[in-house]
Amino acid sequence: MGSSGFRAVKRERDRSKLLPAVLVVAFLCGVFYYLGKSGGAQPARGRGARAVSNEFPELEQTDSDRSRVERIFEPCGDEYVDYTPCEDPKRSLPFPREHLEYRERHCPRQDELLRCLIPPQKGYKKCVPWPESRGSVWYNNVPFLHLTREKANQNWVKHDPESGRLTFPGGGTMFPNGANAYIDEMDKYLKFGEGKIRTGLDAGCGVASLGAFLLDRNVLTVSFAPRDTHVAQVQFALERGVPAILGILATKRLPYPSNSFDFAHCSRCLIPWYDRDGLFLIEINRLLRPGGYWVLSGPPVNWQKHEKEWHNVEDDIRKVMSDIEAIAEKLCWEYIAKGGEAGDFAIWRKPKDSKCYTQREEGATPPVCGDDDKPDSAWYTPMTSCITALPEQEDPASIDLIPRWPDRLSKPSPRLLNLLDSDSSRPVYSESDFELDNAKWKKAVDFYASTALPEIATKRFRNVLDMNAGFGSFAAALDGQVGSSAWVMNAVMSSGPNTLPFIFDRGLIGTYQDWCEAFSSYPRTYDLIHADSIFTHYSSKCDPVDILLEMDRLLRPEGSAIIRDSKSNMKKVARVVKGMRWDCKGWKTEDELSGDRLLVCTKKNWAEPVAAAAQANNVE
Repeated sequence: MGSSGFRAVKRERDRSKLLPAVLVVAFLCGVFYYLGKSGGAQPARGRGARAVSNEFPELEQTDSDRSRVERIFEPCGDEYVDYTPCEDPKRSLPFPREHLEYRERHCPRQDELLRCLIPPQKGYKKCVPWPESRGSVWYNNVPFLHLTREKANQNWVKHDPESGRLTFPGGGTMFPNGANAYIDEMDKYLKFGEGKIRTGLDAGCGVASLGAFLLDRNVLTVSFAPRDTHVAQVQFALERGVPAILGILATKRLPYPSNSFDFAHCSRCLIPWYDRDGLFLIEINRLLRPGGYWVLSGPPVNWQKHEKEWHNVEDDIRKVMSDIEAIAEKLCWEYIAKGGEAGDFAIWRKPKDSKCYTQREEGATPPVCGDDDKPDSAWYTPMTSCITALPEQEDPASIDLIPRWPDRLSKPSPRLLNLLDSDSSRPVYSESDFELDNAKWKKAVDFYASTALPEIATKRFRNVLDMNAGFGSFAAALDGQVGSSAWVMNAVMSSGPNTLPFIFDRGLIGTYQDWCEAFSSYPRTYDLIHADSIFTHYSSKCDPVDILLEMDRLLRPEGSAIIRDSKSNMKKVARVVKGMRWDCKGWKTEDELSGDRLLVCTKKNWAEPVAAAAQANNVE
């Protein structure tokens, strides 16, 4: 998380001491202004009164006057239409295939970065709005037919040429009766309606129908899958308006802090959980909140029933199930539901404290991690084969003790005081910092929705990315403004204070990220991007042009970006965006005392039309 963003919180506390003096000065200025005002031009009124685009003359230049424009960015070639820089199949080829390392993040070098605009698909249309998008999307936006053929009998996704749409019946390999029926069976054990389970992790997500329908139960699920032969799983999910991200269990930790997800799920996700002495299950254990659940369905669960239909599974499914059960026992997981007894589910529960760990025999494996382990370190961090330690007494962030949803959204994290200053060993933040941050972003979002970007109030934006999320207060304020019509991926910068645990404790989702690199997503996957103090934070680390081009890659045509930073940085940004086919307007922020400025931009849709013949043939 950006240190610059949180200096503002510290300044806010100091500023409150000056408030009486400031009010007096403001009052006197107002009086003198009124007394000295003549009958000349009337002051601006209404929403436009705060617009300050004249402070960014770069935005006023015509296309023929490029003197104040960084450069005019041309479209990349059509081969880059679905370019994922850090998960590029071509770049991954030289990396080791052992343990699927080649499918992890491998980002381009500085001299390999593209300085062009990723083109939209030909015939790209404004996305189908939520919740209609859960059931169907425009084919031209994600024109891939591989899964419609490979999973034709499993109701993943179907193609309807007459309507020009892809439809999602809500099925899956292990839920032929639909995701809702599958969730109903799970609910017998997980009790989603109680509000204890809010954040989920779905491994090998398919088209994310589980996550799509868990939203009806107020469960926010991060669905992840690699860019592999199952073409565009994550892209389909995001086009539907469902949270998803590119990722894989291979050699590195997933980019999330420890003790964060209330439950994790795998439905025939083809992950070898038994491999390398259960290394992947150890990673799931790190990610699960104390008392959290792991749900497994598909091979090898309930193998006695499915042995004949699973004859093509390479491994001996009986032994695989036995190995998984043995590893779960070593992790001290409680067996909640066994396959057969619970149908095609197996459900385990992580312990809430360390009692079971201390009762294991000396030398038991895997060992409990030592004091030198940093369980929240998860940006290019190798997976470890030790069990993340738990406190002797039940962790206050456990699934039973943390406030239930939606109360937890407004409560400070029980881990807030655990983030210590390296010099003084004192907590970096306090509960008053949390409250000030909430108030700051509520005021900001109210201003965005009423004045700077009124489309927010119309609930037009579904997929939202906050590039510097801090405590997650922007996401919380947006929830208060538009409710569940939008979800936010909260990115916490890997080179700043680690506030991502606090975000998950609020019942929100997020990921670690270094904005000198590309984000693990496909192009055109976010409706709204919020970028606070990004360019201040990275001013000496990487070129702002590359950050802005990455924002353009992620932003959907007709989507919007809110960029706020120092006035000097915003002038530099304005010179760049002028050449990016964005329409922008400059604003003062909602805080009259702040020297920061806003740019509110909308990306143009410059997609080429699809030729009638090609559209009729629906060539993949």
